[in-house]
Amino acid sequence: MRIDKFLKVSRILKRRTLAQEACDKGKVSVNGRPVKSGHQIKPGDTVEISYVSGRLKFKINEIKETVKKDEASSLYEILTDENEN
Repeated sequence: MRIDKFLKVSRILKRRTLAQEACDKGKVSVNGRPVKSGHQIKPGDTVEISYVSGRLKFKINEIKETVKKDEASSLYEILTDENEN
């Protein structure tokens, strides 16, 4: 699955266009390397997203095409959530 679609399906980012923009601006990295929105991910990959207010790092547990809102958080495991407050 593409990283932009995973970010939307897992509800880490609300819209796929936001995920694509984040990737194109170099704010998303997989396994330590910046990636474009079409990058293919797999379970076990570590993803890091840089926000204005901090960073979110998580590991992909599972990949599904669609998932209910309640089950979205089961697709990943948060490793670090650094917010600058």
